[in-house]
Amino acid sequence: MTAAAETRKFEAEVDQVLHLVTHSLYSHKEIFLRELVSNASDACDKLRFESIGNPDLLAGDPELRIEVSWDRDARTITVRDTGIGMDRDEVVANIGSIASSGTRRFLEALGQDRKADARLIGQFGVGFYSAFVVADRVTVLTRRAGTPAEAGVKWESDGRGEYTLGPATLEARGTTVVLHLKEGEDEFLDGWKLRSLVRKYSDHVAFPIRMPKEAPAAGDDKDKDKQEPGTQWETANDASALWTRPKPEITDEEYRNFYKSLGHDFNDPAAWSHNRVEGSQSFTTLLYLPSQPPFDLLMGARDERKGLKLYIKRVFIMDAAQELLPAYLRFVRGVVDADDLPLNVSREILQQNRQLEKIRGACIRRVLDLIEKLSRDEPEKFAAFIKAFGNTLKEGIVEDPGNRERIAKLLRFASTKSEGEERTVSLDDYIARMAEGQDAIWYITADGHRAAAGSPQLERFRAKGIEVLLMSDRIDEWMLGHLHEYAGKPLRHVAKGELPLDEAEKKRQEEAAQAAAPLLERIRSLLGEAVGEVRVSARLTDSPSCLALSEWEMAPHLAHLLREAGQDVPQRKPTLEVNPRHALLQRLLGEHDDARAADLAHLLLEQAQLAAGAPLADPAAFVQRVNRLLG
Repeated sequence: MTAAAETRKFEAEVDQVLHLVTHSLYSHKEIFLRELVSNASDACDKLRFESIGNPDLLAGDPELRIEVSWDRDARTITVRDTGIGMDRDEVVANIGSIASSGTRRFLEALGQDRKADARLIGQFGVGFYSAFVVADRVTVLTRRAGTPAEAGVKWESDGRGEYTLGPATLEARGTTVVLHLKEGEDEFLDGWKLRSLVRKYSDHVAFPIRMPKEAPAAGDDKDKDKQEPGTQWETANDASALWTRPKPEITDEEYRNFYKSLGHDFNDPAAWSHNRVEGSQSFTTLLYLPSQPPFDLLMGARDERKGLKLYIKRVFIMDAAQELLPAYLRFVRGVVDADDLPLNVSREILQQNRQLEKIRGACIRRVLDLIEKLSRDEPEKFAAFIKAFGNTLKEGIVEDPGNRERIAKLLRFASTKSEGEERTVSLDDYIARMAEGQDAIWYITADGHRAAAGSPQLERFRAKGIEVLLMSDRIDEWMLGHLHEYAGKPLRHVAKGELPLDEAEKKRQEEAAQAAAPLLERIRSLLGEAVGEVRVSARLTDSPSCLALSEWEMAPHLAHLLREAGQDVPQRKPTLEVNPRHALLQRLLGEHDDARAADLAHLLLEQAQLAAGAPLADPAAFVQRVNRLLG
């Protein structure tokens, strides 16, 4: 006896949940098509799985496919699949209650020995209700595979708390979802728009997604995908994900073309890595290193996340999944396709779990492996890559302590033994050519390469043949606050703390300080509160003065930058180091005019501040002072 149509109330407080779905849950209205196609793909997956043991389920139509069509006059969008379909009880369980998961019930119905294979099957759940984002009425017609035409079911609802359920005679198995669009949603009644959404979200679904041809040529009867009289169908999706194919079957040109379509980049990638991981958590990664940075890859664009696309069983889930790669690798493009991952109720946001941590860790390792391989095998490409993305990579020194040593190994820096800013060295190269007895990696930071290379604080190191790394990017001071050593060697700033001296050097330094005691005292009295300390420098050989910093003190150029950005940076009285042998110091020592002596003392401090990148408190007074001394 055929069941009569009836009206039922939704379970699980559907009124509130539907309101959430339609108003808050989805960030883009167009997501509805992805969800419906995803559910259709799940239904095809289920039938493919069940037909292994029961081939008769495919009788009458062996092809598994999805069809998307629209009717401008009726203002409807229809998504149909030839998948497993549902009987009346399954409709009530899967659609009548948002709290119920079709896949969970499907898995529970399977024997324990088949669950491992069934984990590939997706979820028919809350995503269906995304239809109400654009529709004010949704109709579902469905018949389970293996049942007669009279066993069909019709479900319909306006999403306001009730649905109607009744019998239907359906010639074909599977499910048809008809969306009756709300006013103002006419953009989705355009074939080009729907095709673009299919390509964007579902291009790599494993089953063909067919759409009606628009304005077919007269007499064209070549399309074998015709599903009903008067309608010609064409496949709108690729239905063959490049990353799922065996690597030997994919040419380099295919990899490059896929990258260009994936990242909207006209340039070839610098390198790529394609891997499949099998086990308790199976997933595929296809990762690319760009050769050129996008225009928005700036510190200010860190929130504009771009990068990896996440798929679950070839169904597109999200762009730039933040959980898959850390921010310092945001330049990486590519795809992660997992067999299963837990999503939140909208299937847009990943939930944190061990599976996700495993994929994230694998992605980070693959990217760092890829960069290391590029540095070994293609040094010219690597040099271009590190010039483009080196500063972004430096963020990883702070953000990823577990990979700090690996990241540091990839960085490149200018040095006092490289000619020009373009020639750089690695930390390993630096260590390999350290001077005899040298036990630290020395560096200097400045607001520009010329300022670093010309710093008076380098004079003693140059005289002793000790190489110094020239750090001139604004991120360097921040990065070096977390990179304290590399390969067992401490990193030390040439201007910070006391220089290591041997016994003979210590003795000469003490003798110079004693001999210069009257000069140092006079400078202190002339400068007063402008300085914290005045001492003889072990750093200078040619220049008259420089600033010295305590071990943990911020470099002056960075402190100035942060203050300009509104940060509260404590003011510190500078430590002035002087070279008593310099003619300017000798002149100050013999100057009997206190006013001119004061000008000379302040000039020593101000030129040291300028060389260190610190702003002058009174530039006009500095100019007047120079003019008086030159006059």
